[in-house]
Amino acid sequence: MWTLKAWQGRFVEHPLPAGERLRAYAGWCNAVEGNTTFYATPSRETVHTWAQQTDPDFRMVLKLPRPVTHEHRLGPGGEADLRAFLDAIEPLGARVHALWVQLPPSFAPADVPALAGFLRRLPSQYHCAVEVRHPDFFAGAARTLEDALAPVGAEWVPFDTTAFFAAPPTSDAERDAWTKKPRLPRRTVALTSRPIVRYLGRDARQETVDGWPGWVRQAALWLREGRSPTFFIHTPDNADAPQLARDFHAAVRALVPDLPPLPDPDPVGPLTLF
Repeated sequence: MWTLKAWQGRFVEHPLPAGERLRAYAGWCNAVEGNTTFYATPSRETVHTWAQQTDPDFRMVLKLPRPVTHEHRLGPGGEADLRAFLDAIEPLGARVHALWVQLPPSFAPADVPALAGFLRRLPSQYHCAVEVRHPDFFAGAARTLEDALAPVGAEWVPFDTTAFFAAPPTSDAERDAWTKKPRLPRRTVALTSRPIVRYLGRDARQETVDGWPGWVRQAALWLREGRSPTFFIHTPDNADAPQLARDFHAAVRALVPDLPPLPDPDPVGPLTLF
């Protein structure tokens, strides 16, 4: 995700042509979640413009299409959709930091053999990151998943919603997220050199910041261990997400001073009507 109405005129220029929006976002952050690929595979031409708008070391974590993960549950029937997706993203090259395999809440430990087989069939040049939401993986079946991920060097993506669920919702966006986001224990174990974390805070900025000190310390620890973590900072409305991401990075950099700085965003002028 790199476009949001609430960012226009604040974090990015408005109006801004579609072919410039990712470039503007990349001035704020050096990684992005490609959530839209879950709903529709973009054309190869569109993906080529993404490559043109970003540096070679920009990180894209791209979600596999819904037919592959949710409709066919990594089994037969999703091959054509997967091939089309992999062909479409080829112009990105090394910008594809990970293929994001987000699985439905019904995908249980008993389904792990399907995941293991699927991961073995993927092209070896791609790093994979798997997000599970079935509670049994967090209540005794973690080893089942870890054993499936280890042979192919895949990562387990934690989606930390503990700060979000710490208090009742107070906004429309929070009330909507309250019914949709998973309530799972926080997981801080990295399986590979490239851990990926998704953190959901609150629409109130300070509540979001108050919930992340443990992750700041964890990120610093991973960096000192020689790992290269990627953190995605969300709130229910995501209105302040780019600035929050930079604030999180600054907090980590205060503990790890040799962490490279984020890019300097382009200045944003006043809103125009035409």
